[in-house]
Amino acid sequence: MTKVFVNLPVRDLKKTKEFFGRLRFSFNPMFTDDNAACMVISEDNYAMLLADKFFMGFIPGREICDAESTEVLVALSLDSRAEVDEIVSKAVAAGGSEYREKQDYGWMYGRAFKDINGHIWEPFYMDMDAIPEEMKNKK
Repeated sequence: MTKVFVNLPVRDLKKTKEFFGRLRFSFNPMFTDDNAACMVISEDNYAMLLADKFFMGFIPGREICDAESTEVLVALSLDSRAEVDEIVSKAVAAGGSEYREKQDYGWMYGRAFKDINGHIWEPFYMDMDAIPEEMKNKK
């Protein structure tokens, strides 16, 4: 099974861990220290939250994007619309901000928030049984 580790630079690792802890994410202590925190998203998906200086060691000759630039959107598939709403509410309460209006297509529901480092997260719920027939028939 392939595992995904998304590496994200963060300005303040301690505050970032506190922020995501309030969203009920856990951290794998084996891969967490003063430079990095391995945030568990699911059994096979992780976000490596790397202190800026440590992150720079992986990108010699390059710069970290500023918070006003967007290079990636991290989409998280959740089990219900309620979970989508809950995680966005928790993110805002923890110091993040809602990024855009919710999107509701009936079969797919999503929202977005910016974390305290400016990274955009898009939690969404998809009801596979309600996908429009014209989409199901695409091959």
